[in-house]
Amino acid sequence: MSFEYSAKYIKQLSRAVEQQEDTYLINEFDGMHSADISSVMEGLNAEECKYILELLNPEVGANVISEIDEDTRKNFLELFTPQELAKYMDQTDSDDAADILNEFPVKSKEEVLASMNNHEKVQYIIDLLHYEEDCAGGLMAKELVKANINWNVKQCIDEVRRQGRDVDKLYTVYVVDDYDVLLGRISMKKLLMATDDIKVSDLYEPQIAKVYSYQDEEEVADIMQHYDLEVIPVINVQGRLIGRITIDDVVDVITEQAEKDQQAMSGLSEDVEETDSFWQMAKARLPWLIVGMSGGLLGANFLGGFEAELSRIPAMAFFIPLITATGGNVGIQSSTIVVQTLASGGFQGSVWNRYLRVFIVAILNGLTLASLVYGFNMVFSDNHELAIVVSVALFSVIMIASFMGTITPIILNKFGINPALASGPFITTCNDLIGLGVYFMVAKLMLH
Repeated sequence: MSFEYSAKYIKQLSRAVEQQEDTYLINEFDGMHSADISSVMEGLNAEECKYILELLNPEVGANVISEIDEDTRKNFLELFTPQELAKYMDQTDSDDAADILNEFPVKSKEEVLASMNNHEKVQYIIDLLHYEEDCAGGLMAKELVKANINWNVKQCIDEVRRQGRDVDKLYTVYVVDDYDVLLGRISMKKLLMATDDIKVSDLYEPQIAKVYSYQDEEEVADIMQHYDLEVIPVINVQGRLIGRITIDDVVDVITEQAEKDQQAMSGLSEDVEETDSFWQMAKARLPWLIVGMSGGLLGANFLGGFEAELSRIPAMAFFIPLITATGGNVGIQSSTIVVQTLASGGFQGSVWNRYLRVFIVAILNGLTLASLVYGFNMVFSDNHELAIVVSVALFSVIMIASFMGTITPIILNKFGINPALASGPFITTCNDLIGLGVYFMVAKLMLH
């Protein structure tokens, strides 16, 4: 269950910090999960966060710093001296420490590294700082357990005990040769069940999923999802083992990508949060709003071209919202399914089979909705010709919208554009214009 706190609780903590009630604060946070502590700190100001953090055990404090929101963290970490911050970086996983230090200027970053006591971790962090944060190298942690292929089980277990001190989550032991080239893995169960004199070479599994340090973070997430992995090793171009990526880091990547896709589908051109400035939020929303408004203006001008038809049969205007709304909904449904398929690894089987399935589904939906609209018109209106026009137009719009919703994300994906854009204002605006065009062209042909 997630921790929940109220404004009253935050006010109570602020008062305790102001009055320096250290015993109360220590007891309040004793045993609380670091993720819950970080949630509480997001309701406090920077000085209060720093005060509370200094009361906690350094290991707990390090976990809180790793968990806390980036904007909140940046504000209160500016109050720490490099020496104070180094105390927490000594306790933080190398990948998290590298991410945190990347938020600092170069001078501050170097001062923190120089003040750290764990020199092995310092080297780990320096290695990680060279990688872009959106690739496997930027995701990985350097802490892991590895064993030489020439060792026996006893040597391997002794080394696990030594190396495992710095590893929070011990999933597996990686097997390497004398040059640190990754050869395979041994599960902890197999290692513990084997006798001391058995060679590692007789136990290890050579078939192992791995990623290169330069691979994109989304590609890493796809691989781990596909093989249902909790951890995956990272190698360089020479095949040497240089780190590992755990599932918690990949979950962050998946969450971020889902948020980006959701914002793209809503017509947001940039990644924005509620804490961003008014200008940033407006700038992210304006581009697709302008596109939608332009589509509306084009639609209004388009309607002007059929003014004669509307004056002859005013009832046609009643069905314009039905045509545009249905086309938009069908297009969004089709594009959303395609976007989900692309996100999960692409289409399986023939693309033409995919189009055939879309075509058949569109026919079934079109016939059903067109029949319902025709029946409605025949019950509530005596204009038989208009009922046929609306039904035929609706069927045509559904067919076209299904095709547009299917093909647009695929085309965008081919050109390296986020296909989630197709599920938002782009599809809606296009289908509105196409729907109006189809509606009046059908009317002109059938009611000439």
